[in-house]
Amino acid sequence: MTERVGLHTLKPAKGSRKPRKRLGRGEGSGTGKTAGRGQKGAGSRSGAKRKVGFEGGQNPIHMRMRKLRGPHMKKSMPFERFRTHTQPINLADLEARFDKGAEVTPDALRERGLATRKDVPVKILAKGELSKALTVHAHGFSAAARERIEAAGGTCQLIEK
Repeated sequence: MTERVGLHTLKPAKGSRKPRKRLGRGEGSGTGKTAGRGQKGAGSRSGAKRKVGFEGGQNPIHMRMRKLRGPHMKKSMPFERFRTHTQPINLADLEARFDKGAEVTPDALRERGLATRKDVPVKILAKGELSKALTVHAHGFSAAARERIEAAGGTCQLIEK
């Protein structure tokens, strides 16, 4: 007779749960006396906290970095907070994945495995050759890409953000 499976028989996976470490419960426990905090110093005291970004008293990285302001320069803020991002698509990818006379839109690119990030603008770049006439809808074109698309008999349609 097998036992029925139900909420009363659920158990966590073997090895997924560990008993908590009992600190300061006698020297025989291995974590007695100083309870794993070491001897003296700020870290051994009660209420001790480590500040985020604290580097042991040396000048922390956010103070050492340059602080040029403004959204237009790549190097302006230390971690490029204001940089605009686009998804690059090359002409070689369009050549391989689209037939002659096709409409190339961000949705069509997504269906074919290109431009997979939904809210990030698409920019067409000129790497590779294009021999088909395509109607390309994108948020941006490099000058060389626009030139090659139009030379192949296609058109470039700019999408407003």
